Amino acid sequence: MVFIQIIVRRAVLLLSAIKKSPVVKFVYKFLFQVVSLLPAKKNLIIFESFLGKQYSDNPRAIYEYLKKHHHEYEMVWSADPRFEKGFLENGVPYVKRFSVKWLFLMARARFWVTNSRMPLWIPKPKHTIYLQTWHGTPLKKLVFDMKEVLMPGTTTEAYKEHFYQESRNWDYLISPNRYSTEIFKRAFKFEKEVIESGYPRNDIFYKPERIDIARKFKETHQLPMDKKVILYAPTWRDNQYYQIGKYKLDLHLDLGKLKKELGDEYIIILRMHYLVAENFNLDSYKGFAYNFSRHEDIQELYLISDVLITDYSSVFFDYANLKRPMIFFAYDIDEYKEDIRGFYFDFEKNAPGPIVKTTDEVIEVIKKLSEPNQFTSKLNEFYQQFCYLEDGHAASRVVKEVILANRKV
Repeated sequence: MVFIQIIVRRAVLLLSAIKKSPVVKFVYKFLFQVVSLLPAKKNLIIFESFLGKQYSDNPRAIYEYLKKHHHEYEMVWSADPRFEKGFLENGVPYVKRFSVKWLFLMARARFWVTNSRMPLWIPKPKHTIYLQTWHGTPLKKLVFDMKEVLMPGTTTEAYKEHFYQESRNWDYLISPNRYSTEIFKRAFKFEKEVIESGYPRNDIFYKPERIDIARKFKETHQLPMDKKVILYAPTWRDNQYYQIGKYKLDLHLDLGKLKKELGDEYIIILRMHYLVAENFNLDSYKGFAYNFSRHEDIQELYLISDVLITDYSSVFFDYANLKRPMIFFAYDIDEYKEDIRGFYFDFEKNAPGPIVKTTDEVIEVIKKLSEPNQFTSKLNEFYQQFCYLEDGHAASRVVKEVILANRKV
């Protein structure tokens, strides 16, 4: 065993100094398979969120539940070295993605818990249970339900084939509701066990400490306590990009106009999708606009906000748990629903809040939030359809069904 460890460590160190060409990936895959022959670490769980970029989302909620209730597990986060600051700040154990140590831990782990795909050139060991938590309730068409894939660096056929190969490795898939289960099974061609648990990341909305979390967050980040908070959290556009993994997003919201009309009562927080590469300069709106795009846990931003502005992002399914107002700033809805991705249901008819296309309309809706409106009953109906499983115990259900059920003595 020691001999194998020495050989593999030296080989990986050599490969890490070389650009990851197909040959390097092939060799790395071979080394991974060699290490996976070593005895499995039966209590080791590796967590990863958004390709190692964040300590967040469903994997974080599962990790924190296990940390509180099951101390027998060794738990390590897979971290992209460019984003390790977030893991350091949160004080969680982590290993640099694709490093020598990462290879040894991943290849011998009993469980992988992630919310996005793993590289195809990383083979799943036979002794590993792969829990795929995914990262949203689908409004936009997914994988095999998509007619055309517009993402850079791939073709429709290649994207679907690669996704299919990856999903063969999943042993379990989490679903927030029956609606999502049916879509996931079809769109991912997933035939193994789907756990309809609700999303662990939404447990925070039902915890008594949620009020203290919101208050402490505002204090820590020096946000005005006497003003309401608007959260703007849009998604990315498949066909607008700089390069693979870096997408463009023009800020169509007129922050100057918002500040003039709403600044006495509100502040606005921007939370861009993790794939969006823009770094907006908000110096002109100091004291009114704040960029929290780098803040990992969007659930905390939900808690401090009084109203959500989004577009086609799945964030509104989660935000509905709070039963707070939502505005859908869908300036490109005709192009998006027809040419870019497509929707699973009639978004314009069933959105649990007004759909608007201009900043003036956004302002008008916000000024009328205190008045009774037709969206109250629609939001309640939406909640009953999509949030009925959320009760603060989703993480517990997932841990019981996957981690504890597959525990090796």
